Formats: sequence, C-alpha cells, structure tokens
Amino acid sequence: MGRKLEVEIFRYNPLDPASEPHMQTFEVEEIPSMTLFILLSQIREKQDPTLMFDFCCRAGICGSCGMVINGRPGLACTTRTADLPDHITLLPLPVFKLLGDLSVDTGTWFRNVGTKIESWIHTSKTFDEKAQEDRMSNDEALQVFELERCIECGCCVAACGTARMREDFIGATAINRLARFYVDPRDERTAQDFYELIGDDNGVFGCMGLLACEDVCPKQVPLIDQLGIMRRMASVQSVKGILPAGIRRKLCGGKCHK
Repeated sequence: MGRKLEVEIFRYNPLDPASEPHMQTFEVEEIPSMTLFILLSQIREKQDPTLMFDFCCRAGICGSCGMVINGRPGLACTTRTADLPDHITLLPLPVFKLLGDLSVDTGTWFRNVGTKIESWIHTSKTFDEKAQEDRMSNDEALQVFELERCIECGCCVAACGTARMREDFIGATAINRLARFYVDPRDERTAQDFYELIGDDNGVFGCMGLLACEDVCPKQVPLIDQLGIMRRMASVQSVKGILPAGIRRKLCGGKCHK
C-alpha cells in the first residue's frame, strides 16, 4: 500500500451566493507514478464531483493546470506526489480571476496583455499566400524558438511580487513575449517602438528583481536574461539623445539597429 496523503484544497464558487472561501481536506492513497493531476482526478471521480480544476494536455504543454502547490506555483500534471510530503496544500494562482476552487481565468489576462504589448509581427509587407516564407539565420531562428517555449501557464505571474501588488504590471512572460518579436528580423519595429511599449514602471522598470518568475517556470524559459536585455535596450533608448550612437550600440549589444 502507498502513503496516505492528506490533501488540503481551497474551495470557493464565486457564482454561488451560499459559497464561502474555505479549505477542505481529502485523504487519498498514493499510487506509483501519481501526479497531482491524477490525485485531483481521483478526488473528483470518487469523493467530490464538484471539485473544479483545469487540465487539457496532461503533458506540461498547455499550461492549464497551474496552481499553488505547497506555497509554490507549479503544474499539477508534472508534479509527482512522490516529491511532496504527506500533507499537500493546493491553492489557485493569485493575480488571475478566480473561476472556482483551483480554476482561474488566465486566458483573459494573457489576451489583454498581448494586446497591450502588440504581440504580433509588425511589417509593411502585403501578405502573399503564394510567396515563399521569409528566411532567417539559424541563430535567429533558435532565439525565436527559445522564447516561444512559454506555455502561458501563469506561474511566473503568480510568483511575481510586483504583479501581486500592481494590476498594471505586464510581468516577465509579456516581456519575454515582446523580446521574441525584438529578435525576429521580420518585425520592422524600431527600438524606440519597443521602448514606448515597455519602457516604464508597468514594463521592464517595474521588476523588483526577486527572480521568482524564472525560478518557478516549468519550461525553464530564460526570463531574467530577456528582462535584462529588454531593460538595457529601454535604458539606452531613454538616453539616446545624450549618448553617441557608437556607445549606444555597444551598450545594447549591437541590437539597437532596429
């Protein structure tokens, strides 16, 4: 027989006037290779069918099952119970709108911030479906691919001290997303254009440097590196009328050509 796990889960249905926020405890027998997704599924199937939590891929790709696991944001589908103590506490991700129990609305948040940072390629070219795709170097393609690995699970946002205090802060994931277009040679925006989007306290200068975002990222996306690159770009742009062009190019690592 496996361990007896005591699972304390946040319960609250905002749509039910009679519902009150509270913690509910369940007992589950651990099985080999059990993940929190399996554990929650067993609770819903065998103990309480009203339990709300999100899932889709079960493979750490969709980002749907993000939650706070023993005080740390993570994915239920990739977190093994064998790596956790006998007592497990599960809470919904903060910052995002609560839908019920462990389910939160990350989609609206990411859609809004994506619109705010204009998260699409800006080009003057007219789309031609018969034309060959634009070419880029292997190095450029690898940089874009590395930054595209974000699954928008919301863990980095939930762990961010600034995001939890200020609703207008776009967070590390949005800065990473914009960095993806900054390195994309197809995007015709200038460094000044990017600066106007994130060169303030709502963007790169709002980060307190706690490093929690990258620490909890399930895909190990280099969020801190991208924050540093975009902050350096924004800093150079903010003093472009003072520093000579050669010094500006040196400070921004040669990426101020845009």
